[in-house]
Amino acid sequence: MSLLEVDHLRVTLQTARGPADALRGVSFSMARGDTVGLIGESGCGKSITALALMGLLPEGAQVSGSMRFQGRELVGLDEAALCELRGNRIGMVFQEPMTALNPLHTVGRQIGESLRLHKGLSGTAARAEALRLLERVQLPDAKARLDAYPHQLSGGQRQRVVIAIALACGPDLLVADEPTTALDVTIQREVLDLIAELVAEDGMGLLLISHDLGVMAETVQRLLVMYGGTVVESGPTAQVFERLAHPYTRGLYAARPRLGLKRGTRLATIPGRVPELADLPAGCPFAERCELVIDACRAAPPPAVTVAPGHEARCLRVAA
Repeated sequence: MSLLEVDHLRVTLQTARGPADALRGVSFSMARGDTVGLIGESGCGKSITALALMGLLPEGAQVSGSMRFQGRELVGLDEAALCELRGNRIGMVFQEPMTALNPLHTVGRQIGESLRLHKGLSGTAARAEALRLLERVQLPDAKARLDAYPHQLSGGQRQRVVIAIALACGPDLLVADEPTTALDVTIQREVLDLIAELVAEDGMGLLLISHDLGVMAETVQRLLVMYGGTVVESGPTAQVFERLAHPYTRGLYAARPRLGLKRGTRLATIPGRVPELADLPAGCPFAERCELVIDACRAAPPPAVTVAPGHEARCLRVAA
């Protein structure tokens, strides 16, 4: 049985301009131990995918399709049932730890909350386990930090606390949404290495969301490239980077910073910008920014084309 199966997931959000499709038929699957990455520019649907899995979508959001976690359908699940899964079987590392943590409670209390709720631990036992978790995520002087408040910690330390909270109940799936965006480069590497180490130790699945190609190349086994609420290319990470079958994937790759460039060299950019949800076209969502566009691209969403075994791209010009 798969750990997670997402099939034709659609999410419609209510906006000031009326209903808008944030996800348009997203499909992928994960087994326990798999590491999968979602990559794309801001507004492509990465975080909405994560929030849909967690049952944390904005009020009024409409969800269709299927999300099966360990064989259990999540679409339509009531809030009480979702609360049993969130923080227990599915853990999430949020993008900005300062907003994810409660400024009014100590670090130890916040880690212990899920242990008391889901594991039934006493206050003393939860505190002891919270200390073990802080030591596991390599927080310096962990014992003294138990009674610290979030504002008393650095950004990297706060992110380690968020990771400890996500791992507290030994989840089967860890969702990490841009977990290093607010950190400097050195701390980013430490946090990513820590997440990879903990995932490998526990054998859990990892769904990593990022806009950083280098992070994906080093961290995940499979890659899903998202644009306009759609997965436009997917496959084993090495194969995706080797072939770069979709024009959007090629644009992302060309725009990456590289060592050895002369001072003042301008990075390549993808022309235009990600369209607003209400402005997504009927055909390929990337059509208005694509140099290879033809009339057929604007007529209807392109079907998935097999590039290699397990590697697909939604583009009419894959062979071009």
